[in-house]
Amino acid sequence: MRTLAEPATRHWDFPRGIASVGLLLRFGAEHGLARQDLLADSGITPVQLADPASEISAHQELAVVRNLAARLPHAGVEAGRRYHATTFGVLGHAFLSAATVQDAIDLALRYVDLSFAFTAPTAALRGDLLVIELGPGALPADVAPFLVERDLAAIHTVIGELVGGEVPVVSVEFSHAAPPDVRAHEEVFGTSPHFTASRDQSVVDAALLTRALPLASPEATALCEKQCEDIAARRRRKPEVRDEVRRLLERSARFEETMPDVARALGVSPRTLRRRLSESGTGYQALLDEVRAARAVALLSSGEVSVERAAAALGFAESASFIHAFRRWYGTTPAGFARSRGA
Repeated sequence: MRTLAEPATRHWDFPRGIASVGLLLRFGAEHGLARQDLLADSGITPVQLADPASEISAHQELAVVRNLAARLPHAGVEAGRRYHATTFGVLGHAFLSAATVQDAIDLALRYVDLSFAFTAPTAALRGDLLVIELGPGALPADVAPFLVERDLAAIHTVIGELVGGEVPVVSVEFSHAAPPDVRAHEEVFGTSPHFTASRDQSVVDAALLTRALPLASPEATALCEKQCEDIAARRRRKPEVRDEVRRLLERSARFEETMPDVARALGVSPRTLRRRLSESGTGYQALLDEVRAARAVALLSSGEVSVERAAAALGFAESASFIHAFRRWYGTTPAGFARSRGA
């Protein structure tokens, strides 16, 4: 058996873009699900959702997946078919500009942590067959079937877009039990899957690998791959916990998140977060004050925001509390600061 590309050995717990969450929210809305219900316990803010460049933790997306799967447990395939090459940003453009399907698959496996996959995909040749297998890894049991189906459906959807037609599927297997309705599975995969199998995989005709892609461009591929390398290197660097907390707070709309909220978004307990912050020489309140103080200066420096509006934007219940905090931060009142800036 010859492996086309080395499987990703990294855990799925890397920062990721916001696009997948946006897609899942739209999918949920089509099924009558409220956005706030799907975002529950995720710690994702309106500011993050409004910024297409936002990055969130895998645990935050997993919280949205869990909320969606709890309400639509058999909708993994339907959700997966909504993922297109362009959903994956620069990685998707790398797929589109690749010379062949094999080149696109190699790129996908090399930079799988730039995708939204939670499974661990591998691709291997077995004679004249290509076997795409999804390893469940450390997926929580309550969302594993949904995510396996979502990820495999997304893979097939993107490959189908690349070749401009159907993927020559030989068989599809899932390790979980069959859902009540498999019509969506048959539409996406072109065959009825086998369930309660020993693995999660798709087997296709390996002749697919040599198919030339219509938008192939060596220059575009090289540029996209360089951008993928840069993004991957940055995301794979494990940030200090204080930097992670600061990043989440900087994206807060009104600083309404408590420390347990932030801990949940980072996938740790409040006690663990408190200990790790202490070990890094800071605390949650100190970071909150730091980020709040910086935003207060930005608001007041514009000269267009009153003290009352600034207090509300920063999450203070009343102006007096904001004035007291500002004096503690900068040794002067907000009004005095504004006067000193000529605002």
